[in-house]
Amino acid sequence: MTVVLPVRLKRIPDWTEGPFPFELGSRRTDAETRSTYFAPASARALYGGPGRPRRWHLPTDVKHDGLHLIGLELLRAASARDPEHALAVLHFSVERPLLPILRALAGRRSEVSAEPLTGCFDPTTLLVDVADVRTSGVPFAIARPYSVAFMTPTPQHTPALRTGPERELPADADRWLWQLASRSTPDDFPVPPETAHAQLKDAVRISADWSALVLRQGAAFLGHRPDTGQGDFFEFGALHSRTVYLDALLLGVLQRDHIDELTDELSGVFDSSRLARRVATLERNIAVFRSTYWRQHLTAHGPANDLLLAFHNQHRLPARFDEILAEAGDYSRLVQTQESQQISGALGLLTILGLPLGTALGILQVLDDHSVTHLLISLGLSVAATAAALTTRYGRLVLSSLRGGIGRV
Repeated sequence: MTVVLPVRLKRIPDWTEGPFPFELGSRRTDAETRSTYFAPASARALYGGPGRPRRWHLPTDVKHDGLHLIGLELLRAASARDPEHALAVLHFSVERPLLPILRALAGRRSEVSAEPLTGCFDPTTLLVDVADVRTSGVPFAIARPYSVAFMTPTPQHTPALRTGPERELPADADRWLWQLASRSTPDDFPVPPETAHAQLKDAVRISADWSALVLRQGAAFLGHRPDTGQGDFFEFGALHSRTVYLDALLLGVLQRDHIDELTDELSGVFDSSRLARRVATLERNIAVFRSTYWRQHLTAHGPANDLLLAFHNQHRLPARFDEILAEAGDYSRLVQTQESQQISGALGLLTILGLPLGTALGILQVLDDHSVTHLLISLGLSVAATAAALTTRYGRLVLSSLRGGIGRV
């Protein structure tokens, strides 16, 4: 089980740089190895670059009540509004029934399993002096820890097993997978039979051996044949679920958090009279997000892409980002229109002020009249003509354009 929760960095941790390097035989999944799996842009978002680390890890060895905490990670997720935002990742091995732990993690009412992130597993204790756990003021999407569960069956777990390598899965297999991902049982949330197919349509069939399901509050991997123990392929599957598949979901979490922030920023565009400045800042933040985090294709390998797309579908991220781009484009056109109106108004005002004065001075020059009295009379008549012009519909339109009807640029 892996648990992801939002935190606020107090300082750069003095932990080892890079993601937690799980090992299997001679294979070590450090940042260098994982970067070969992902496209360079995605790898930079997940691991950082030379001299600019984004991720740190700390091995641990804490055991209590069937849970074994084997490591911690911090992934920096700084944004324009929240430069200290980060994600904490806790890696557990579980030696007792997994679903009650997941239900307790989701805050389900249970008399069997207590809240797992307490006592020696309390994140506020584990991350003391490094980060503060965000318990308030966060969106609903990250109000509870996100969980990634991996479970392999024994021969007794027949509801999850195929009856043969090329046989269809029993219907109960996906229901079990849904319970692990949703962290609930039918007593918590009975799925209507009419919508059960829609709930499970995004299940990712990684191979005949195992499947994955990504939901809004959690993801799960479930095997479909008995686990034979040490040396079984499921050891490699567990390694992937803790590393590159987890990283695909972490990138989705980063994208969701930044899109939430951009949406909130859009809603406050008109809170300030400096509309042009707000829109310019918003466009810059969108460009930075698009360049740094917005990826829908991670790798040439299929499952990680499928997991990220499933996360996108659950949170409607592509549609929401398209809405952000469209709304920001509308605001940009509004600012351009307002600026054009003000420029036109300024030119109109120069015309109204300059035409009478220029005409009067031109007449005096043609007549070769150097009388100071005549000059003052001309200036007075010019001011009167200008004031009269400003009372006309055209003059009022010019003044209105200069003031701006929506907000000051």
